[in-house]
Amino acid sequence: MTFAKSRMYLSIAFATGALALGGCMDDGSSATSGDNTTASSTATGTAETNSAAPREGTPVQGSPGMSGAAVFSGEFNPQGHFSTPFAEPTITSEGEVIETDEKCITNSEGMQECKPAAGTIALLADNRLLYTNALEGTENIELSIVAEFGEVSINDQSRVLSLDAEGNPTWERPQTLRAGANPDGNDSETIQSNLPFGFGELLPDGLLDTSGNTSKNDGALFCSDVIGLADGSVMAVGGTDYYSEPGIDGLPLGVAELEGIKNSRIFNAQTNNWRQSGDMNYGRWYPSMVTLGSGEVFVASGVTKLIKPVYPDDPLQSGRNVVQTETYDPCVGQWTRNPTSADRSLPLYPRLHLLPNGHVIYNAGGQAFNPFGQGYDQALWNIVSTYNPETQRWNDIGYAGLPLRLDELGLGQLTSTLNITNLSLGQVTGLLGDILGSSGNLLTAFDDFNVDPDQLKMAVAGGMRGSTSSTMLPLRPDADGVYRKVELLTAGGVPSYAVLTSPGGYLPITQSRIDTVTTDNDEIDYQSRLTGPLNEPRWYGTNVLMPDGSVMVFSGGNRDGVVGPGLDAPIRTAERFDPETSEWSVMAEAHNPRTYHNTAILMPDGRVMIGGHAPINTAYLSHIDLQDLGMSPNDGRDPSFEIYTPPYAMRDDRPQIRMAPEAVEPGRNFSIQVNDRNVDKVMLVRRTVMTHLIDGDQRAVELTITGRNGNNLEVAMPDSQNVLPAGKYMLFVSKKDDTMRIPSVSASVTVVNPEIECLTAVLEDKARDAIDLEPGEQSGTLNGLLETIGF
Repeated sequence: MTFAKSRMYLSIAFATGALALGGCMDDGSSATSGDNTTASSTATGTAETNSAAPREGTPVQGSPGMSGAAVFSGEFNPQGHFSTPFAEPTITSEGEVIETDEKCITNSEGMQECKPAAGTIALLADNRLLYTNALEGTENIELSIVAEFGEVSINDQSRVLSLDAEGNPTWERPQTLRAGANPDGNDSETIQSNLPFGFGELLPDGLLDTSGNTSKNDGALFCSDVIGLADGSVMAVGGTDYYSEPGIDGLPLGVAELEGIKNSRIFNAQTNNWRQSGDMNYGRWYPSMVTLGSGEVFVASGVTKLIKPVYPDDPLQSGRNVVQTETYDPCVGQWTRNPTSADRSLPLYPRLHLLPNGHVIYNAGGQAFNPFGQGYDQALWNIVSTYNPETQRWNDIGYAGLPLRLDELGLGQLTSTLNITNLSLGQVTGLLGDILGSSGNLLTAFDDFNVDPDQLKMAVAGGMRGSTSSTMLPLRPDADGVYRKVELLTAGGVPSYAVLTSPGGYLPITQSRIDTVTTDNDEIDYQSRLTGPLNEPRWYGTNVLMPDGSVMVFSGGNRDGVVGPGLDAPIRTAERFDPETSEWSVMAEAHNPRTYHNTAILMPDGRVMIGGHAPINTAYLSHIDLQDLGMSPNDGRDPSFEIYTPPYAMRDDRPQIRMAPEAVEPGRNFSIQVNDRNVDKVMLVRRTVMTHLIDGDQRAVELTITGRNGNNLEVAMPDSQNVLPAGKYMLFVSKKDDTMRIPSVSASVTVVNPEIECLTAVLEDKARDAIDLEPGEQSGTLNGLLETIGF
């Protein structure tokens, strides 16, 4: 199958769709779809009714209602509301399926077996939810997680959650329940195994490590990063190998080590199974990925050994995170190590986003395992930088949140030069020349600063932010129809106070800031401004980009729950950021507390699924519940979910998408049919695939309406795949009245990239589905169209 023929099929699909829409009557007819999945366990009557989501290749079933004046349902609440929590009803223990409302049961060996909590979650292309556990085995700690976890930890479970049209949840267990990594054990990078001159072989096994003691924890999904591939599958990279170093062989005692592994695992929703893909070149715990416009995947950061980052075979890498970056080719399933110019010191889970010019921006946010990080070069984490995949080079922009532009001062290669493994005489002399040549600029760079309250607030908001959100607000075209401007919202988290080591604090803050990035080819302009603050300080809040253009934040705590596990009070109140007013407002309050490893994900009908909470044992000892003292409950993981219904989803007059294409391609127009002539916005929202607050691919893109014929709309796609990378999206339309913007239920849409050779067959199939004609049925105008394009 050639690219040209694939594009031809897509042209037929678009043209046929336009012809079909032109002949559609606004008669209110639509088709519904059912749920044909099979579940291993079912819970009924626990979740709210879920509007039927559209199936690909069929007319779209939306929410009921009529256009015109606002009509509210009887349960309307301007703050929205949370459903009653619901959880998987069974636990499988020793081959027996046991129905229980409890979170855990005790097996015959005296060990706790528990339902998984959603520490990681992904919205699949068929609208089911894939989630994986976090920190599995902590419930079996008797004294100290530091001393025992290397022996009692277990590879994390995965689940698939479905909601039927009545809102009843069902669960499926993937065939490879724990994702199947390292069945023969992980090749651990222990101190003992890496001692030079064979000294490690002279030491008794278990003296410095017990990495080979157990195979049940060599490939945990915990602290991997996840991403949605262009074909709708989900890839998880990195993760954890647990062991003790040093340890006592044969005893569950020692000092725990968490080692980042090299595995890449792909979940196929059609088979409900995990498979192995090519390994990375470096073991990574807490890495970050982002999809490039080419369809390739870029990965950065992570740490190979968290607690004791000592690498005798490569001592220059000791004491910091992985600086090397890699790129994944989805067609061959292999990772390639990028050149040293692509190296960069970054925090764990660095906040990365794809810009409209194809560069990747690091927005000076990330995770650190304690208030002072674990890298000797972490001062560099305060610098906002962009990575150019074409030149494979980073460019430093400036100190995050402050009006100091390093690139304009000739210091665009500052962090690259200060990377000890990327040191060269040419770089050093060039940098010194730039510094000397711009010394006057450096001395006057802060002349514009007047020490007043506003400037002080900006200084506090500047620099790297730990455990913070970083959300790209909806991308909008300019007057020329080009996408150039990006706004990145950062709120809460633990600050560096602009001068301290990163993140440099323990207590989170309320400050919220927007970094505005404007691209002009490879030129980038960067500015920051403060928004209205959060209503309360929030550590580890999870942001969700909503189809009305707002941002919601859920869950989290009032103190850093990694520094002092179990000593933080949970935040149950959700907040909403309005991009038009730049203010945060208090919304509804959730039922269950969710601090560490919480998740939140936009559903196809515009509601939000809330889950997670898998805390570290209290003060790194055993689970001690201090909630009577106002702290978060630390009695183990929470396997439950809640559904947040925003105010717009309570309305009876939501617009509907009646027909939409299954596949769209950048640079081409497409047609949709709606039920309401007041629809004035069309938006594509990428399906969320997230862990630890982040989804580097989370984005919403407003599309230009180029034509309107009654309820039929012609919509223009952006020209660049950098604006809409290939993958699975939700198409929303919306209208606005005097009170709010009201989005529809979404239609499922695939954004294709015909240059990804291995996906041309997928493109062809979707084009054929969109045509939906049997051989011999081509007649009239369609025959003329086929003849015109030379088919």
